Amino acid sequence: MKKIIVAAVAFAALSLAACGTATPYQPLVPGQAQSGGFTDQQIEANRWRVTFAGNSLTDRRTVETYLLFRSAELTLSQGFDWFANVDRRTDRNVQTYTDPMFYGGYGPGFGYWGPSWRLGYGYGGGFGWGGWGGWGGWGPGYWGGNQGFNMRQVTRYEASAEVFMGKGPKPANDRNAFDAREVVSRLRGSIILPK
Repeated sequence: MKKIIVAAVAFAALSLAACGTATPYQPLVPGQAQSGGFTDQQIEANRWRVTFAGNSLTDRRTVETYLLFRSAELTLSQGFDWFANVDRRTDRNVQTYTDPMFYGGYGPGFGYWGPSWRLGYGYGGGFGWGGWGGWGGWGPGYWGGNQGFNMRQVTRYEASAEVFMGKGPKPANDRNAFDAREVVSRLRGSIILPK
């Protein structure tokens, strides 16, 4: 039992260390263990889809700034001078996780334990939503009893844009058009690269 606890603590520490910083400005590489980054997909000769996904420590403003910076950087690398965001959006993804708390005789070897929310009668005839339990939901607590788990919410932001690129001066009457060189120059100081 002691080895299981030590292994669980070590795994939790490694997990926290991996997610201990906000997502830096980096490409997202599928299949690699990293916590976010940017992707590009060419749609036409002068049109791209650009995204930036952050981890739970990366705020919305940073995600949107990195998307704008990547759009400008990509525009310049393709030989264009300005870009316009044709369709831009930021998605907020909230996930709720439950971490079981094993104590006493509960835990591995005592059956299947997981979230078993249900409406019904609890101990002592009380009526309410059930909490953690095993063997079909039997477990501690209804309405304020010891539920046996911790709940936490994790919020992640992902910004995406369809980017149209052009040459020469940016269109003066388009509020969604940006001078790529000026964007790179102004935002460069706020961009955090991977260590």
